[in-house]
Amino acid sequence: MSLLRSRECGQADEAVEAFSKLEGEIRELVSGTSVQEIEKLIAELQILREMLQKEAARVQREIVGYAVLIQNARQLMRTTSEILSFWQNDRDDTPRISA
Repeated sequence: MSLLRSRECGQADEAVEAFSKLEGEIRELVSGTSVQEIEKLIAELQILREMLQKEAARVQREIVGYAVLIQNARQLMRTTSEILSFWQNDRDDTPRISA
């Protein structure tokens, strides 16, 4: 009977050892996959970051361009207003001939 029990204990120990080994391999596989997935996500995030930085720079250039355009338009309106005002004053100063 003790021979049977020692054989059963040996088999149980082998089973536990095999299970532990399998469990360790599964953990390595899962952790390796997780690390690869995390590295892949990091690479994708870096690509997105670069793309957003380029887009931000482009938008900033567009804003500067519009600001320059607005300044030029304001200056053109001032100049046009001054010219029209000059013509209006010149016209008002011209003597009119009455019939």
